[in-house]
Amino acid sequence: MIDKFRLRNITDEIKNLIITEPLGYLDFLKLVSNARYVLTDSGGIQEETTYLQIPCLTLRENTERPVTSEIGTNEICGLNEKIILNCIKKIESGKFKRGRIPKLWDGSASKRIVSILRKNI
Repeated sequence: MIDKFRLRNITDEIKNLIITEPLGYLDFLKLVSNARYVLTDSGGIQEETTYLQIPCLTLRENTERPVTSEIGTNEICGLNEKIILNCIKKIESGKFKRGRIPKLWDGSASKRIVSILRKNI
């Protein structure tokens, strides 16, 4: 789409912007876990960044994962440039919200499921 909309000359000038082919899940998580912050429109990435405690700016007006913005590291910015830039300034100055990992996001869901299944068999 970058080429279709003739944006290549703009993207080429952005320092530290790396455009890749689609990545596998583990490679993607490695990149996210080492990011200073993430801009996204993906609900799944909102969850991943909250779990990894990486600041996330969501470029949509809403989210189907409200816990990520209510207690996590996600901030809903829409496409409002002022809000996005303000959040980036907060991140870079260390004043962005820390967020918490939601209850039960402890990696033990499968143990809880098996326990429930055993009780009901």
